[in-house]
Amino acid sequence: MNRKKLFFILGFIVLFSLIIYFPGRQKARQHVNYMTAVEDHPLKCTSCHLHMIDKDKPIGKWLSEDYYSPFNLAVSSNGQKLYVVAQDANELMVVDANSKKVEKHIAVGEFPHSVVLSGNGRKAYVSNQWSDNVMVVDLTSGVVTDTIQTGNGPSGIMLSSDEKYLYVVNTFASDLTVIDLEKKQEIRRLAAANNPTGIVLSPNGSKLYVSGRRAHMVPFGDPTITDITEFDSERNIVRNTLNVHDAYLMENMAFTPDGKLALMSLIRPKNLLPTVQVERGWMMNHGFGVIEQTGKQRIIQFLLDEPNSYYSDPFDIVVSKDGKRAFISSSGVNHISVVNLDSIRSILNKYSEEELNYLANDLSFSRHYIEKRISTGAAPKGLALSNDGRLYVANQLDDELGVIDVQKLENLDPIDLGGPKKISVTRRGRQVFVNAGGTFQHQYSCYTCHPDYHEDGLVYNMAGKDMGRNVTNTQSLREINHTAPFKWNGKNQSVYKQDGMRFSTVLTRTEAFSYPDLDALASFIMTDIKNPPNLMYNANGELTASQKRGKEIFERTEDNFGKEIPENGRCVTCHPAPYFTNFKFADVGTLAETDDTIQFDTPHLNNIFASAPYLHDGRATTLEEIWTLYGGDDEHGVVNDMTKMQLNDLVNYLKSIRTAKLETPEEKVLKAGM
Repeated sequence: MNRKKLFFILGFIVLFSLIIYFPGRQKARQHVNYMTAVEDHPLKCTSCHLHMIDKDKPIGKWLSEDYYSPFNLAVSSNGQKLYVVAQDANELMVVDANSKKVEKHIAVGEFPHSVVLSGNGRKAYVSNQWSDNVMVVDLTSGVVTDTIQTGNGPSGIMLSSDEKYLYVVNTFASDLTVIDLEKKQEIRRLAAANNPTGIVLSPNGSKLYVSGRRAHMVPFGDPTITDITEFDSERNIVRNTLNVHDAYLMENMAFTPDGKLALMSLIRPKNLLPTVQVERGWMMNHGFGVIEQTGKQRIIQFLLDEPNSYYSDPFDIVVSKDGKRAFISSSGVNHISVVNLDSIRSILNKYSEEELNYLANDLSFSRHYIEKRISTGAAPKGLALSNDGRLYVANQLDDELGVIDVQKLENLDPIDLGGPKKISVTRRGRQVFVNAGGTFQHQYSCYTCHPDYHEDGLVYNMAGKDMGRNVTNTQSLREINHTAPFKWNGKNQSVYKQDGMRFSTVLTRTEAFSYPDLDALASFIMTDIKNPPNLMYNANGELTASQKRGKEIFERTEDNFGKEIPENGRCVTCHPAPYFTNFKFADVGTLAETDDTIQFDTPHLNNIFASAPYLHDGRATTLEEIWTLYGGDDEHGVVNDMTKMQLNDLVNYLKSIRTAKLETPEEKVLKAGM
């Protein structure tokens, strides 16, 4: 019996192979050509159907690896211990700086972001961005002793000077939590800049800055404006809002020791110009800002870039103890830029504000203050200076800490955190995604427009046959693996076309990715980008009364007057669960005068609350505006019969929609979708 079974299985495999090799070979080639939009891609069946298997499934687990991905870190006052946030492992790692060995792995919450140490070095506070809490770690025992709830998406954290309070930046909620450490609870919630992560306390302890990453919602054509919120840290109130023009993605901040200058990393986007300007250095510029603390408190911007070479995706910024140098990590090009702050001070004294604003676009001006560039490992993120003259760098995608001698400005031997030596396909794809090497003169990476593998909230003037037409809102990349085709017009049937031929032709203006890199990139995008949990609007799947009413409106077949709603006028027809798209094209009456006459690919709605602005050109700044301002003719669903409260309920339901894996489709939803 066993022999018969064996012969049967072998015979089946041979027969199947012959069918695939001869009659199926030509069809397979046609399929590959269609999916990649080229005729010479050596794509194999396994490239898509093996490497793009979900990591949570058995084969996916076998193909993938568990990396640490260090993101931020802190150094003990004596420089002997390093405390590293391992984001992908959900750990705080304790590293001995002398032996360069990992001593402890302390489990913390989901997707930890930042760590700060108490003055006596006995406690660490870790923000967990996907758990909405801060954990208090006893560093002697290596045990989490307390968990304190915060707002939604805690990231940057800072202790007050007297260590009575812990300030926590809530990225997803755009506010600041003030925690009383004696009571171990939140005592105040203050509005902050849009999508903030960076936080810094002035040396005298009186002022706190929180920097935003996403710009204000403005009509296309208006320059970007991003906020920095100034708090009175003695009274725990908002003191002021500072507008930073023509910049966004201000990830982190730092003060000079004398408190006279505050600095922040930033990007200067040129999204109002056609993307062909990438060849002229006018698509993305990268730099840092300086806020003067005396006089008019000017906000001045400086470029890290230089002619023919860009330093994309600046992330962290730290200042040396003597205030002479600033160090800025550029994760898109694997470099640290060393800024001479005495030169910056001289420039601030020499030039007027008008002249400085002009120089903020001068690529040749960086030679006056950039002292040196120091290479790093893959994707440098958080930085930490020790009192013994070393700069530690979290090389996120190498699972190592870079070590730099700040006096000699030279690399020392890095610290291996002990992650897997094998580079999986998706890991390689992630490295390609965050690296600017695929664009003209390293001007930007995929990550630049898709921070956190999401979207940047900007609208771009995409190069085409008619410049200035068909402006587009950046779409999120979170969990798009089951939502092909791509682009608003649905012209890209696969990620291979989106990031291969189209990417090099329209966006990078240079050679396309090599096929192995493109395969890895597609695998990463299709399998490894996840949605964070929707803890703000639907933490456990139990809808509120308002969300339940909104769900009924979303699925309704009759209007308020008992009249049957046409099938194409029902929300659920185009947006059935679990992906909330029917994968079809539609005209919802939102074409602008500058748009070609096309239909739009129906977008998915998973975690839609996090993707403002809305519509293909970003004209709707809120979900409400989709219908109050741009849905008057009932072309985008029948809504004109609804009351204001009903619209509120509908919007509340839309905000409750979570990741596709958590949305169980009901029979009537599937029936309506079909």
